[in-house]
Amino acid sequence: MTDSNATNSLNDEEIAFLHSIFDLAREGSTEKLMLLIDQGIPADLTDPKGDTLLILAAYNGHNDTVAGLLEQGADINRLNDKDQGALTCAVFRQNEALTRLLLSKGADPHLGAQNAVAVAKMFELPELAAVIEEYL
Repeated sequence: MTDSNATNSLNDEEIAFLHSIFDLAREGSTEKLMLLIDQGIPADLTDPKGDTLLILAAYNGHNDTVAGLLEQGADINRLNDKDQGALTCAVFRQNEALTRLLLSKGADPHLGAQNAVAVAKMFELPELAAVIEEYL
């Protein structure tokens, strides 16, 4: 039986810990992040904006962290609250190597309203549009 008056809210220390996990993805601290995931932190942990660890790592250009998260089972096609995914971030940041990695692992370039194909067109990125075409 559960106590109906119990709260599910986190204390300040727990919130700070969760923020630190997202910071590891932003900073590309692959080894530390993988260790935490090995210890039970979900690979698809999501912040209040819907950004996953994978999206944050992709946006910040941390290719090794992205590769590690994919190996840990992160959802390559998960979208944030703005309808953007990791592939969209890689294209927007003009990271060809990461764009290729994500496409080779099955990222959908047409997924979401702000998808990779639309971003390549909107920001006039013909080189990345050509990379995407290679995988269609």
